[in-house]
Amino acid sequence: MQTTLLKRLLGGAAIAVIAFGFTAKIAAAATELTVYTALEAEELEPLRKAFVAEYPDININWVRDSTGIITARMLAEIDAGNPKADVFLGTSATSLLVVDQRGMLLPYAPKGLDKLDPRFRDSQNPPHWVGVDAYAATICFNTVEAKKHNLPEPTSWQDLTDPVYRDYLVMPNPNSSGTGFLTVSAWIQMMGEDAAWKYMDKLHENMARYTHSGSKPCRLAAAGEVPIGISFAFRGARLKQKGAPLDLVVPKEGIGWEVEASGILKTSKHIEEAKKLIDWHISPAAMKVFNEYLPILAIPGIAKPVEDFPPNIQEKMIKNDFNWAAENRKRILTEWQKRYDSKSEPKE
Repeated sequence: MQTTLLKRLLGGAAIAVIAFGFTAKIAAAATELTVYTALEAEELEPLRKAFVAEYPDININWVRDSTGIITARMLAEIDAGNPKADVFLGTSATSLLVVDQRGMLLPYAPKGLDKLDPRFRDSQNPPHWVGVDAYAATICFNTVEAKKHNLPEPTSWQDLTDPVYRDYLVMPNPNSSGTGFLTVSAWIQMMGEDAAWKYMDKLHENMARYTHSGSKPCRLAAAGEVPIGISFAFRGARLKQKGAPLDLVVPKEGIGWEVEASGILKTSKHIEEAKKLIDWHISPAAMKVFNEYLPILAIPGIAKPVEDFPPNIQEKMIKNDFNWAAENRKRILTEWQKRYDSKSEPKE
């Protein structure tokens, strides 16, 4: 009897071991993609959950930072011969083009490519990058603080050079912030090179400081630490939704904008899984998640309005030459740093 009981116990234990081993094998089979991103932190978990619900055998390991910083990190890894990311997702098209200039992006035509607005994809066939939405610059104007200091609400970029705004402005450093770079790039494209640098010289006189985050100027304005922050509309809308006394001003000359773009690194060891992520990323299912934050989507006709987002923002988006911006990025950033970096915040 003891022998029979022992056999039963051992048999049960063996089944448990086999079951545990099978479960562990399934868990071990899940592929982890390392994804470099500049998306806002609050977007990451909703996106991961939605993706994993469709692809439970693929995990996402997000590595997030501001656009300029995450791009610099990728370029440094490429120079060292050790790129660690599988996918670059949700950073500026200009940054993707800079990486592509190093020959590092995999040509790939994802499922649903034909549904995209042409502005949201690389012009090469097959494309080296695709995008899902766009983010755009805006001026976050604190109406309460402005009243305290008798500041008029600006309607244009030129208004911000008025001495009445001296020490009341904050904007992102374009070397570390994608929002900063798209804004500077837009000024140059709209005004011409010489006029744009003269404009920025005057603007610099009114600038309190430059931040290393694209959203921080708007957060500072919302908190009343400064009256005016040059930032991007997504952050302004989210802060207004929470009750911040902000007006989001879309300057009449036009605004800079960027595609939140994605591409696969040629060096990825998980190419097939990376392709599934890119396929999903431009699908209607993914765009529903992105539409919680932004109303400018790559598939025409499916976006719903986002509360407190400036209604006229799309018509003010300039004709943006991403290739020109990528080719001139290093030169523009070097010149900007030489002229204005003295007012930049220390890097954290």
